[in-house]
Amino acid sequence: MNFEKIVAGIGLLIEGIGDDLSREGLLDTPQRVATMWQKFSETKNIPDEELLKQTFAAENYGDFVIVKNIQFSSFCEHHLLPFFGSVSIAYIPKNNVVVGLSKLVRVVDKYTKCLQLQERLTQQILEAISKNIPNDGVLVIISAQHMCMTARGVMRPGSKTITRSASGKFSSEKLLAVEAQQLIFGANE
Repeated sequence: MNFEKIVAGIGLLIEGIGDDLSREGLLDTPQRVATMWQKFSETKNIPDEELLKQTFAAENYGDFVIVKNIQFSSFCEHHLLPFFGSVSIAYIPKNNVVVGLSKLVRVVDKYTKCLQLQERLTQQILEAISKNIPNDGVLVIISAQHMCMTARGVMRPGSKTITRSASGKFSSEKLLAVEAQQLIFGANE
C-alpha cells in the first residue's frame, strides 16, 4: 500500500469536485482517508491456511455447523462505494474435525477488506473454507445492501442482493441445502 499516493489522490479528488483543500474541515481529510484504507486492508494478505489452522476434535458429530449473520462492510470495485450486510456459512465437518468458529469470521474479514464484487466474495469465502478444512460440503450465503444502488443510479434504499455458493453435499443434496437455508433465513431472524 502506498500511503502517499492515496493522500495525493484524495487531495486531487477533493480539488476535482471543486472544493478547497485549505478549508478547515478538509485540511487533514486526505491523511484520514489514507489511514482508513490502510486499516481497512490490513488482513487481505494473510494466507487462508493461516486463518483456518485452528481445528478441534469433535468425535461423533455428524451434522452441519452454521455461523450466521457475520456482519461485514466492503467497497464496490465499480464505484468505490460501500456495501454491507451479513455472511452466513454452513459446513459439514469431515473426519471428526471442526474449525474454530472465529476463524470463519476471519476469512470473511480477509475477503471483504479489498475492492470487491459480492458474487466474487461469495465464491472466495467458499473456496477458502473448502480448501483449508476437512469438509463434506460448504454453503455461503451473503445478503448485502449496496450504496451504488441506494445512493446513485436507480436509488433504491433498502434493496438487498443475495448471493449463494455451495460445494460438496450442499451442492449435490438439495434437501440438505434447503434445510441449512431455512436455519439461516429462519423466522426468528
